[in-house]
Amino acid sequence: MAGLRLGPLLRYVDWDAGGSATIWMEADRPCTAEVRCADGAGGSTRTFQVSGHHYALVPVTGLTPGTTTAYEVLLDGVLVWPAADSAFPPSTVSTPAVGGGPGRPAPGLRVTFGSCRQAAPPADQRGPHGADALDTLAAQLASEPEAVRPDLLLLLGDQVYADQLSRDTRRWLAARRDLREAPGAQVADYEEYTRLYYESWLDPEIRWLLSTVPSLHIFDDHDVIDDWNTSAAWLAEMRATPWWPERVLSGLMSYWVHQHLGNLSPAELATDPLYAAVRATPDGTDVLRTFAARADADPASVRWSYRRDFGRTRLLMVDTRAARVLAEDGRAMLDPAEQHWLRENALAGHGGYDHLLIGSSLPWLMPPLIHDAEVWNAALCRGVRGPRWARIGEDLRRRSDLEHWAAFPSSFEALSDLIEEVGTGPRAPATVCVLSGDVHHAYVAEPRIPSTSRVFQLTCSPVHNSIHTAVKLGFRLGWSRVGRWLGRGFSRHGRTGRPPLSWQRTGGPWFGNQLMTLALVGRSARLRLDQSRKGRSGARLVAVLDRELTDAE
Repeated sequence: MAGLRLGPLLRYVDWDAGGSATIWMEADRPCTAEVRCADGAGGSTRTFQVSGHHYALVPVTGLTPGTTTAYEVLLDGVLVWPAADSAFPPSTVSTPAVGGGPGRPAPGLRVTFGSCRQAAPPADQRGPHGADALDTLAAQLASEPEAVRPDLLLLLGDQVYADQLSRDTRRWLAARRDLREAPGAQVADYEEYTRLYYESWLDPEIRWLLSTVPSLHIFDDHDVIDDWNTSAAWLAEMRATPWWPERVLSGLMSYWVHQHLGNLSPAELATDPLYAAVRATPDGTDVLRTFAARADADPASVRWSYRRDFGRTRLLMVDTRAARVLAEDGRAMLDPAEQHWLRENALAGHGGYDHLLIGSSLPWLMPPLIHDAEVWNAALCRGVRGPRWARIGEDLRRRSDLEHWAAFPSSFEALSDLIEEVGTGPRAPATVCVLSGDVHHAYVAEPRIPSTSRVFQLTCSPVHNSIHTAVKLGFRLGWSRVGRWLGRGFSRHGRTGRPPLSWQRTGGPWFGNQLMTLALVGRSARLRLDQSRKGRSGARLVAVLDRELTDAE
C-alpha cells in the first residue's frame, strides 16, 4: 500500500476564475495520487519518478470561487491525509471571489514573506536560532480559527541549507559516507537533498501550514551553496572541484522537483516540455540531469523567474542567482534575456494593476555604506586600480558577501530606471515594492525618485536563523551618517561617483526571526512585521511594525 512521504503542499491557486489549484506531494512508491474536496472538486494523476522518489503535482478542478473547502489525499484509493491522529484543523483550499456582477470589488490580497529558514529542531530539543517564525505562524493559525490567514506565502530563498546542516543530518550523512572526504558535512547528491526537504517540511506545524496556505518559491545561494555565482573566478574554482558538478546538478534537480514545479500554473505545466518528458519515462532522472547540466552550463537556456497576477496585484519573482553574467567587463545580475523578460512583464498592461511586487531574494536598496562598498569592490575587481587591487577586491568580495544588486552596478541602474518608469504617470500603480531577504535582518527603505507610485524596498530575513553581533553592528553603521561618510570614501577610491539615486531607511533595522505581511486592498497597502518571541506559554508572533504604506482609501 502506498504511503505519503512528504506533503501535501498547496501551491497554485487560480486567481483568474477561482476554479483550480495544484497540490504537490511525494509518495513512497508509484501510485495514483488523488485529491478530493468536500465540495466535490478534485483531481488525480500518476506519480512520476526521479532518482527512486515518486512525486505528483495534482491538478484540482471544479472549485467554487470565494469559498474555502477541506480536502483529503488518497493514494491508490486509500486515504493518507489528513493523518488519523492529526491535531491540526483540516487542510483547505481557499479561492478568491472573482467574477460576479458589475462593479464588484476585486478581492484583497494578503502576502506573507520572508527568507532564510533553517529547519527547526524537534519539539523536545533546543536549537541555536530561537523560535521559528513560520512554525509560530502555523501554530497560531491552527489554534485560532478566527485568525486571518495569508492568501499567499512568498519564500524568498534559502528554503534549505545545503552547506549548513543540523546535527541530526550530519549524523545521517556520516552513516552513508565518510565526512572526511569532500564536500564533508554538506550535501553531495540528490538523495542528500531530499533529506533536507524531509527535515524542513515534515515539521508538523510547517507541514500543515504548507498544506493549507499557497506558497511560491525562489532559490537563493544556500539552496545550492553560500555565495553561489559570486564571480567568474569563484565559478571557475568551483568547477575545478571534483564534487561540485554533482552538487550543482542535484541542487537544480531537487529545486525543480520540490519548488519550481509548483510555481507554475496548470496552463504552463501543460506546455512545459521538460515536465512532459519527465512524466513520459519510467524514471526521469537522466532527463532531469541533462536539463540541469544545460542550465548550469548555459543559464540563459532556462528561466526560473515567473509572473503571477492576483487580481490587480502583479508579482514578478526574479532569479538573482542562476541568471547572472559574471564576466568582469560585463557583470550583470540578469542576463539580457532575463532583463528583457523583467521589463516586458513589468510594463505589460501598465495601468491594469494597482500594485507591482518584485520578488528578489537579494535587496535592491541596501544600507548606503554597504552599497558604496559593493560598487567600489566591483570597480576594483574590474581593474580600475590595477591587478593588485583586483586580487584584493576578489578576496574581499568572497569574505564579505559583496554580491547584491549594488555589486552589479549596471543592473542596479537598470532596475532603478525600470521602477521609476513603471511608477511614473497617471496610470502608475499605487505601489511598487521590492520584496527581499538574505541579509538576516528586516528594514523598510524608500528611494527619492520623482514617481507617482510609492516605492519601497521591503526586506525581511531571517525566518529561522541568526546573525553575529559584529554583522549586526555593521548593518547599523551602514545606515548611519558615519557610514554614509565612509561610503563616499569608497566611491572616491574606486572612482565610481555617486549612486544614480538616493534613498532613506524609514523602518528598522529589526533583528530576530520574523515575517512581513502586505495587505493589499484596492489601491491601499498596509505593512506588518511580526517577530517570533518565546514566552511562558510558548512562542508568539509579536507585531513590531503596523504601518499604512499609502494614503489610498
